[in-house]
Amino acid sequence: MYIFETSWEVCNRVGGIYAVLSTRAAEMQRMDKDKTVFFGPDLEAIFGASPSPYFSEQADVLPEWKKAAAAEGLKLRVGRWNVPGQPIAVLVDFRSLYSEKDAIFGHVWERYGVKSHAAYGDYDESSLFGYYVGMAMESLYRWLHTEEDCVAHFNEWQTAFGLFYIREHAPKIGTLFTTHATGIGRSIAGNNKPLYDFFEGYNGNQMADELNMTSKHSAEREAAHQADCFTTVSDITARECKQLLDKPVDIVTPNGFEPDFVAKGKKFNDKRKQAREILQQVAGNVCGYAMPDDAMYVCISGRFEWKNKGIDAYLHALNALQHMQPERTIVAYLMIPGWQSGPKRILGQDDHLTTHCLCDYRGNSVVQTVQWLGLWNRPDERVKVIYVPSYLNGDDGIFNMPYYDLLIGMDATVFPSYYEPWGYTPLESTAFHVPTITTNLSGFGQWVESLQGESRIEGGVEVIKRTDSNWDEVIHRIAEALLRYSRLSEKDVKTARKKAQAISEKAEWKHFFPIYKEAYAIALRNAKKRSLL
Repeated sequence: MYIFETSWEVCNRVGGIYAVLSTRAAEMQRMDKDKTVFFGPDLEAIFGASPSPYFSEQADVLPEWKKAAAAEGLKLRVGRWNVPGQPIAVLVDFRSLYSEKDAIFGHVWERYGVKSHAAYGDYDESSLFGYYVGMAMESLYRWLHTEEDCVAHFNEWQTAFGLFYIREHAPKIGTLFTTHATGIGRSIAGNNKPLYDFFEGYNGNQMADELNMTSKHSAEREAAHQADCFTTVSDITARECKQLLDKPVDIVTPNGFEPDFVAKGKKFNDKRKQAREILQQVAGNVCGYAMPDDAMYVCISGRFEWKNKGIDAYLHALNALQHMQPERTIVAYLMIPGWQSGPKRILGQDDHLTTHCLCDYRGNSVVQTVQWLGLWNRPDERVKVIYVPSYLNGDDGIFNMPYYDLLIGMDATVFPSYYEPWGYTPLESTAFHVPTITTNLSGFGQWVESLQGESRIEGGVEVIKRTDSNWDEVIHRIAEALLRYSRLSEKDVKTARKKAQAISEKAEWKHFFPIYKEAYAIALRNAKKRSLL
């Protein structure tokens, strides 16, 4: 079976979907080597971006198809994705479709009812990217002349137009559509509306109009209805899909992790030691005085979604922890990309908080909240806050180490999400033997609870109950969990770290990928039913 899969994050490290696809690739290659082809955007050609370190163009990969595609007028590069498994990757340059945008949008409106007329922002480039990927997939499928089954997997609304194209032009291909978070659910939560208390009262189309999400919601909703197999990543998001997209999912496909990303034995210990040394050094330089050797290092990471990712809750919990007067110094990092102009030439010169120069320092929510709470990083205060508003890709100018190489040095992580369909960051944390705190509003948190019921950080993962109305309880529980952990003996810490890693083993792709095989079977079955109509 051939598997074509696409996302804006193929060879483009942006967020959780990159982690999903890049870590799953090794398992797919083990199943059937080079029968999986990933399609992503050629950002270097389109936007003049720096060459992607995650993509290697290779002349010996599908050379004859490249010639055929070029003869058809398709602009693309073919090579491999530089992740475990080294799967085939195709990057497309879709700029030629801009001149045909109105015709494409009109056709998709007439055929599928997608309301592109209300579009703004990144809708145009995303939709044209998806459509072009559909063209490239059709071209490769025709060139293969294969009688083998073939499925095309589209991730998120950005690729919906590719699914529409395949349905029309290559109907024998079974299509899958995965929403990793409904656009409306994320928007409701991000706009400070109570998503959970009044969940059954929300209408997706109505909220899309109210929140100026009409076009994106329309594309996502129609892709869910048109796909031969519609999936999402957790039970909590499956509930959203039924309510907000008016389409129950066919199957829940949870996110796994590939253990090849984690060092073993002496290499693991060496990496952890190196990470702790630089975490201690940077914290000392930012604060203006040395951190003690027994300091406990904690972090939150991910996209800058203030409420949804629980960044607000994290800072308030640190303030509560400060008032609990912990015996140890606790250095709390925020590794969350923001609007910044580069690394500071001298750390600690302008403030004792940030590692990079913020473009809007006074308007930054982290800065405002830290100042309002009075988390000043004074020498006599036990809790220190260090804000890293940069992508940690190994070239940030301060650490110059990838995120995973810093995560391995942490003692604990905190992800108190309000809206989190899965939660890759806490899963990654446990894979690197770092105990984590998350909430029952994340798919990962719910999955952990399904394994072991009530959970505490001493057992590797603490899942905190979060609702629309228990803010104070959430803040206190995070602070109390961190305080308890800071007081554990070395022996108990080792036990907690082992238990965290053991939980991550249960989420390895070898356990979850069979569910994807079920999804592929559903897609092929329904595609064959379509061909008989």
